[in-house]
Amino acid sequence: MKHKLEYLLQQAVAALKTQGVLDGELVAPINLERARDSQHGDFATNLAMLLAKPAKTNPRQLAEKIIAEIPADKLISKIEIAGPGFINFFINPDSQFQIVKQIHAAGPEFGLSTIGAGKKVQVEFVSANPTGPLHVGHGRGAAYGSAVADLLQAVGFEVEREYYVNDAGRQMDILATSVWLRYLEECGEVLPFPCNGYRGEYVREIAFNLHKKSGNEYRRPVELVLEDIPADEHQGGDKEKHIDALIERAKTLLGPAQYQDVFRAGLDDILADIKDDLQAFGVSYQHWFSERLLMDNGSIQQALQRLDAAGYLYKQDGATWFASSRLGDEKDRVVIRDNGQSTYFASDIAYHMNKLDRGFDQIVNIWGADHHGYIPRVKAAMQALGADESKLKVLLVQFAVLYRGTEKVQMSTRSGEFVTLRQLRSEVGRDACRFFYVMRKSEQHMDFDLKLATSRSNENPVYYVQYAHARVCSVLRQLDEKGRERNLHLGMEHLNLLTEDQETALLTTLSKYSEVLERAAVQYEPHQLIHYLRELANQFHSYYNAHQFLVDDDKLCNARLNLICAIKQVLANALNLLKIHTPESM
Repeated sequence: MKHKLEYLLQQAVAALKTQGVLDGELVAPINLERARDSQHGDFATNLAMLLAKPAKTNPRQLAEKIIAEIPADKLISKIEIAGPGFINFFINPDSQFQIVKQIHAAGPEFGLSTIGAGKKVQVEFVSANPTGPLHVGHGRGAAYGSAVADLLQAVGFEVEREYYVNDAGRQMDILATSVWLRYLEECGEVLPFPCNGYRGEYVREIAFNLHKKSGNEYRRPVELVLEDIPADEHQGGDKEKHIDALIERAKTLLGPAQYQDVFRAGLDDILADIKDDLQAFGVSYQHWFSERLLMDNGSIQQALQRLDAAGYLYKQDGATWFASSRLGDEKDRVVIRDNGQSTYFASDIAYHMNKLDRGFDQIVNIWGADHHGYIPRVKAAMQALGADESKLKVLLVQFAVLYRGTEKVQMSTRSGEFVTLRQLRSEVGRDACRFFYVMRKSEQHMDFDLKLATSRSNENPVYYVQYAHARVCSVLRQLDEKGRERNLHLGMEHLNLLTEDQETALLTTLSKYSEVLERAAVQYEPHQLIHYLRELANQFHSYYNAHQFLVDDDKLCNARLNLICAIKQVLANALNLLKIHTPESM
């Protein structure tokens, strides 16, 4: 309905351009919104007010000319001018029934559009360091990123989902060293475990499997391991210096090849676990991008050469700096340390250069909210590389906070004290996880209520929405049990019998689905779709409780069956898009 009105307005504008009322080169932004007050019609546009200045005319007078050129259409019963030049559309009451026919005709494809056709978008999300299993905090980014990507695809964008694997750098060396020390314990060595090592049970499991596979191949005497190592924190020393010294000792005693074996044992095991976990959560990727690849193929050096050629690099105190403050960052950033090692930021610059070189029209990064300060420096790098910074959209996600009753669950990957995403799915189910995670704006704080998520009551929003779908299925089973058959054609012919206030409200809500889907996609806000589902489910449950569907009047019966089957289809389309099941009984 909205698209039809937009099309009619476009025709009117084209006619006025032909007449010379409007400049032929003028871009006419058609902003059509649903009216908040039914007295002002069903839809309203400020088109005349936007075009009045370039047209050098009064907005109300231009509105009259636009209305005069709108082709006659049975969809519209009346058009009025309001206020300084708003154009209000009143929809023919009989047109509201067309939505039921459209839903039945389109089926699973109802609501899909092509507004993003021809545009290539990359969505990078989760990208958690492969130093441990995914926890409930990562789950929110996974659900949100997956929903954003799927929504964009639903409205026609060509979407590539990507996971950036941070498989290089100090954290990975800490993991490898933690695995090796636990491996030494499996070999029978006795040694204190570093405060700053990864202490989770999963590290012991990796070490156990490594020992089972390789025996004592990587064993070294504990005396050599700990010789002249700086004291750890609990010994009155510095935990950072202690773990760094252990890393260097591991590399020295094992040598490059064997150290790489231990490194890969940790990385491969955890990355495989992450992939399995996300797949079970309904999240898939087209590309897993390795940070180490950037080092191995020279991408980091290429990126820095481009920055240097553009005049944005300088040397100071033995280090190489990127003059990001010249491009909006709060200060300049080191890209090569005084020891000759590149920084994490240098890898990020090379990664974004790689993204740009792949030709995406839009690059969407979904980061944890703690990375907020990182945005200006990455945008500065984009500009320094010669790209339009508007190509990059960074969306921030607050980590979810898990509660058991009133007790907050503390989580730390390093200490191993955390609830994994897999454990959460096991406890509350994938559907509740995904629904709850995208129920609010991504940047809003979220408390995950385990008790609510597992309850089978109307207070549980995912249960409430799924129950609406199941209830329609129940009505269809009752129809079959009574030995009656649904007559789709008869129902379509008599949709005008749907005159109850609740039926009118449902028809209006159904007609909004395509608009909500498009808006949720282009604004990167899947919670809008969740709100829509809750509204539709609420209206349906009220309708269900107030009326009978399998009435004796076959015309009314089939009209109502067509309506509730349309509701069922829209519920299914939206839930399937969110990777949430549509049960037929509950």
